[in-house]
Amino acid sequence: MAKEIKIPQISEGVDTATISEILVAKGDKIEEEQAVVSVETDKATAEVPATSGGTVKEIKVSEGDEVKVGDVVLILEEGDEEEDSAEDKQEEAASEEEEQQENKDENEVEDSAEDTKEESDTEEEQQQEDEDEDSEEDVNKKTQEKKEQENSSDEEDKTVEKDNSSEEKNDSSEVHASPGVRRLARELKVDLQQIKGSGESGRITEKDVKNHHKNGDKKSGSSLSKLPDFSKWGTVETKKLNSIKKTTAKNVTTSWQSIPHVFQFGEADISGIEAYIEKHQDKVEEAGGKLTLTSILTKIVATALHQFPIFNASIDVEKEKMILKKYVNISIAVATEKGLLVPVIKNADQKSIKDLSVEIAEIAQKARDGELSKEDMEGGNFSISNLGGIGGTNFTPIVYYPQVAILGVSRVSTKPVFVEDKFEPKSILPLSLSYDHRLIDGADGAAFINWIEKALEDPYEALLS
Repeated sequence: MAKEIKIPQISEGVDTATISEILVAKGDKIEEEQAVVSVETDKATAEVPATSGGTVKEIKVSEGDEVKVGDVVLILEEGDEEEDSAEDKQEEAASEEEEQQENKDENEVEDSAEDTKEESDTEEEQQQEDEDEDSEEDVNKKTQEKKEQENSSDEEDKTVEKDNSSEEKNDSSEVHASPGVRRLARELKVDLQQIKGSGESGRITEKDVKNHHKNGDKKSGSSLSKLPDFSKWGTVETKKLNSIKKTTAKNVTTSWQSIPHVFQFGEADISGIEAYIEKHQDKVEEAGGKLTLTSILTKIVATALHQFPIFNASIDVEKEKMILKKYVNISIAVATEKGLLVPVIKNADQKSIKDLSVEIAEIAQKARDGELSKEDMEGGNFSISNLGGIGGTNFTPIVYYPQVAILGVSRVSTKPVFVEDKFEPKSILPLSLSYDHRLIDGADGAAFINWIEKALEDPYEALLS
């Protein structure tokens, strides 16, 4: 029996990947969970395991092909060939036995044919007489039916016209979708008429609505997607987007369209933090890490999420509920040559600043080397994006769906701060907080960023507040 091996969900929010290597050949016998192809996404490189064992019958992809979740990569022939051969022999024997039985039955029929010939002739004569009597009734009956059809044809035409004229009005009612799915479609501004349902009897599911929204409303966006011929004005070069850029474009579009963003700004005096980093850097480097503002902020944010649990949540639009998470996983944005990757630090609230410094250094290096796994990318609750090493005074990061908030950090600058009747030079860190306004109010946003500022300036005071 043939078995299809398909592309699974590689990681959270990733629907496409590129085949980087095919690990089996046609005719190979493989076992369940054996890796068959290697794929590369915007976030990681991963191997796709076989969901069952068997012999490779056909390979459906080539290296460099772009595939989606659910695409078939190869076909296996399951079962033992010897068992198949035995089954074939059994079928042959059964076929011979059936043929012998048919021959026997034919002989018996021939022997009895002569005996039944006279009875058959008599029955045919009687049947002919009956048909002659019924012929008149059939003619009368057909004539009556024809008249009835002619009389009703006008009414049927009117009914069809009525149905056609009201069809457009009733289109929305003909869509098979639950009230929750319809509500989600309204939230995402998706036209249910444009969706082909994947559920039973063509019913539209929540997944259908989200996939349509993620891919974009092609009808409404067609005028925006058509570009002019730029070569009319000068020389141009066209380059294909890599998988990281393509998936990032898709994800940020989904986040921007589905999340009503609010942006909150603040500044923190980190003169004390800079002194702390300088004092303890050697100790952290001995442990294999690097003490940075990002590692300290990760610890501070992890603590803040316990103080403000609504920032550690997600919103379920369809069920009109929020999901409050009891664990704290922090996503850290890492810039690489191929694009932006966002690996996750698990249980950040349970780790020391030294441990976080070592782990962040390791996972950032894995991101730059393209060695992140599926597990490295999943489960984030809140994101931190630090552009301080590049520059800029402020920016407005996009919330990473299905999270509800992200903290942006810009370059530190020295500013005069009025302290005890005089100005003193202080290291000022610009902060940008973006959050989902469906769940988080402006007062919550202001309180959260104020707590972060206070923790950077005086951690002990923040913990007591």
